[in-house]
Amino acid sequence: MTERLLIKALSGGKNTKIITLNGKKMTKMPSALGKLPGLKTLVLQNNLIPKVCPELHKLTQLTTLNLGNNLLEEVPEEMKYLTSLKNLHLSGNRICRFAPGACDSLQNLILLNLNNNHLTQLPQEVSRLKSLTYVSVNYNQLASIPRELCFLENLVELQLNYNQLIYIPEEIKFLKKLQKLLLARNNVGVLPEELCDLKKLRILDIAGNIQIFPKGFQDLKLREFYCEGNPLFLQQPVISTQWENVWSLQEITSRFVMNQLAENNPFLMDGIEQYPQVRSMISQGKTCAICGQYFITVWLECVRFVPPPKDWKISKNLQLVPLQVLICSYKCFTQRDPNLFGIAQV
Repeated sequence: MTERLLIKALSGGKNTKIITLNGKKMTKMPSALGKLPGLKTLVLQNNLIPKVCPELHKLTQLTTLNLGNNLLEEVPEEMKYLTSLKNLHLSGNRICRFAPGACDSLQNLILLNLNNNHLTQLPQEVSRLKSLTYVSVNYNQLASIPRELCFLENLVELQLNYNQLIYIPEEIKFLKKLQKLLLARNNVGVLPEELCDLKKLRILDIAGNIQIFPKGFQDLKLREFYCEGNPLFLQQPVISTQWENVWSLQEITSRFVMNQLAENNPFLMDGIEQYPQVRSMISQGKTCAICGQYFITVWLECVRFVPPPKDWKISKNLQLVPLQVLICSYKCFTQRDPNLFGIAQV
């Protein structure tokens, strides 16, 4: 039956550029496709196809392939032969993995749609998709995204709604062209500070997961910001009593060294070059939001509520955004402003 359907679609002869066979209850791809090396667009969505045919590798001029709503269980290895492919739609399948080599030669791929599948991870090889501009992996089971995804320097839109993400890698700062980031309904607690390096980001949706936002978040040039159902937008902070910590000798020394280096102490600046372990440790230093001094061990993570910029299109009833603030001591905590609250882990 599939061959007869294809023969009917081939009324234009071997020069046929577009084949569309939607909803035909096809259980396999027709092997006669191998006779159409000049094919540009192949649409076989809403069928019952469990795997691609071997003849697919002959379609080296194909630019658009739509196999959405079929029965595929993997992104097939045959994809690597489609060197002209620009748009790949695989949504609504049963895909749980990428076959080895599937990403090898897709240097021209611009759009990748993997919505509504069973993916628990994306392969590191996704970094080979150098031209990738639009990625949509909504409604999967991703627990993390590989840092290699953040090296796709042409990425403009990244959709990861309704997954199981618990964190976003700091390498996201390398997505310099990213304009749209959708993370709604995941399990991410805190966005990385590096997100604030995305100067072209205009649309951000973090509804239903993020609790705290990094320092500098309010400086993003967003046009749209959505955050319905975020915990700290709904709860009132509670004031509690804390006690002074006794610092380790390492912490005391680190604080002294970092603050002296900030004052360009020439003796320490020369001496620190001889101790790479010390350099590594103090590179993790943070700045207290109250006294401005450097420290290693966070005494308390706090949150400061600030109004969102007036030019943002925001979620309904959003009045204040909780920004992450770190302080170094009980003394600084007692000197905080009235709008800064400590966060208790419960």
